[in-house]
Amino acid sequence: MQIFKSIKARSIRFKARHYYLFKEGRRLKKLKNIHLGKRCFIIGNGPSLKAEDLSKLYKNNEITFAFNRIYHIFDQTKWRPTYYISQDEKMLAGCIEEVENLSALIKFIPAEMKWYYNLDIKDVLPFHIITKENNNLPSFSTDISKSIINSKTVVYTALQIAYYMGIKEIYLIGVDHHFHMSMNSNGEIIIDNSVKDYFSEDYNQDKDNLYIPNTDESTFTYVAAKRFAVNHDLKIYNATRGGKLEVFDRVDLDNLF
Repeated sequence: MQIFKSIKARSIRFKARHYYLFKEGRRLKKLKNIHLGKRCFIIGNGPSLKAEDLSKLYKNNEITFAFNRIYHIFDQTKWRPTYYISQDEKMLAGCIEEVENLSALIKFIPAEMKWYYNLDIKDVLPFHIITKENNNLPSFSTDISKSIINSKTVVYTALQIAYYMGIKEIYLIGVDHHFHMSMNSNGEIIIDNSVKDYFSEDYNQDKDNLYIPNTDESTFTYVAAKRFAVNHDLKIYNATRGGKLEVFDRVDLDNLF
């Protein structure tokens, strides 16, 4: 048994180092500049997210990225995400069937979900995720066929994929960056009873088993994204209705159509 585990571990390490050579990496490579010069919307799951805003995106045929349990809003709109991403193993473990049945052009899930957590999810495009920093901030991958950089928010993964696809303007909506329960950079738990976590009360009924968001570290992630964008002809705007994310310039969502 130990021999088999050792062989599997060596196989995973080899694939991780040469991910772009394998079929999954080659599929990711084909996404290079497929939306060159276009714009997209990255959809957070905050309480400010409204079905009517998603319906606007649907009517205007916008490119969208969405995450995790976004399917809880599907009964209110015809909109469906162009691309879906989840990289939270605790959350995925509780909604594999929902993710498999979710309609999206491509569903991106880390290969590590299968390698290390035995989460074998059908009809997804696996990517290799790594942790890498530059000046104490997350690095930013410019070749997703090799790896995507991990951070404290899945939004960062979407930003890297969108950039690789050639998108030049990115708008965030539903990214409230404010939670009922969160952790600060000192590891302290902060409670704000005036705040809802998500757009739906059904979103995380298993919240006691999930990770507590660290908004301080997420802020550093957004700062890293902004620094990259400034130097790489990428525009990132915050079109969220309210919320507490002030790293990016604010725009009015209603004025974008």
